[in-house]
Amino acid sequence: MAATPISAIFLMSATLGLGADLTVDLLSAAFVLSGAGSLIQSLGPWKIGPRLPFMMLPGGAPLILFLAIAEQHGLPTATGSVILTALFTFVVLPVFSRLLRFFPALVIGTMIVIVGVNLVKVGAVLVTGQPGTPGFADPVNLGLGMATIGFTVVFYLLFTGTLRQLAVMLGLLAGTALAAVTGAIDAGAVGGGGLVGLPRLMPFGSPVFHLVAALPLMLYSLASMAEATGQTIVNAEAVGKEIDRRTDVPKTVRGDALTSLFGAFFGLPLMVTSGENIGIVRVTGVRSRFVTAAAGIVLVVIGFLAPVTRAISVIPSAVVGGTAMVVFAVITVLGVQMLGRSDLDKHTTTFICAVALALGLLPVLVPGVYGHFPPSVRILLESGVAVGAFVAAFLNILFHHVRPGIAARLTVVRTGSDR
Repeated sequence: MAATPISAIFLMSATLGLGADLTVDLLSAAFVLSGAGSLIQSLGPWKIGPRLPFMMLPGGAPLILFLAIAEQHGLPTATGSVILTALFTFVVLPVFSRLLRFFPALVIGTMIVIVGVNLVKVGAVLVTGQPGTPGFADPVNLGLGMATIGFTVVFYLLFTGTLRQLAVMLGLLAGTALAAVTGAIDAGAVGGGGLVGLPRLMPFGSPVFHLVAALPLMLYSLASMAEATGQTIVNAEAVGKEIDRRTDVPKTVRGDALTSLFGAFFGLPLMVTSGENIGIVRVTGVRSRFVTAAAGIVLVVIGFLAPVTRAISVIPSAVVGGTAMVVFAVITVLGVQMLGRSDLDKHTTTFICAVALALGLLPVLVPGVYGHFPPSVRILLESGVAVGAFVAAFLNILFHHVRPGIAARLTVVRTGSDR
């Protein structure tokens, strides 16, 4: 429960080049909102939260999408996108099952692959620095980044169970220890300040609302709602609780949306229920929702302990970059796995995926390719994620919904004329 908020904010801070004070505020907010969300899902006040042992955490694909939007359009727009997505979730929740058929794994998988490829490059730049700048590809930074990846591989190889799930976090800590030994850490940055810290409201300034920029997150929210459906059902089975899918699943989704809405005002990406804790419930046999509620309280308390959150400022960007490359590459692989469930052996599906990837990856691989276009057009075209998702969704509707309907009507007309 602690590793995910820490890793998420590490990656967010290093990727976006945030200052130490802002990073500490975000880490505090991540702990507090993770705890508050876990309390909501576990205790289920009113019609929000299914009263199941759920933990809520940042990270995963929502974090990747948040970073992509921030890279393309700025942090205020990324915050506005989270707010729009949370509100969008509330609005479409009653009809989301009908919308899912227009955004299958083919569309979401394509979007995640584009995001992953884009951000692997971002993680690599954290290790190497920007090409053409002083210190680019410094051997010390390269060594720290590669060593962090190596530590992660070793931990994943040696450990099993929960410790294996923490391999990325342990690799980050080992890389930090190596940086301390080599003198790459400023330990003095940890000291100073008080004992209690509060999350900062609107750390990036007033949110900027841009519907096109928010489109990738909105599309992902449909997949997230479908994932929450499965998680609620599986979690209920794990604890032996009878639920009504029509009423309890929406409670989980509302808990996600409400926590994300509040989290956005503290600079956080979308918050989601953690699938990992369902596995822990099964392994340990601890099925009480009051255990996850207590864990939520612990997270809130940690969030207010300033010395703990200040410790993040000492992590070198090269170490975080090594971790980021692994995490972002895993996200890319998850997108590939999702595409693998999309019947890519069918020529039509392969064609849709190919066109969407070609157009979506173009601005990622060739930055500035749309530099001569008007600003209003460029803001859409330069977002490879939005372009790839839109093209995949449009072609999927065209080939799998419109074309079969037209063919069916023509068949009926021809059959009638033959008679």
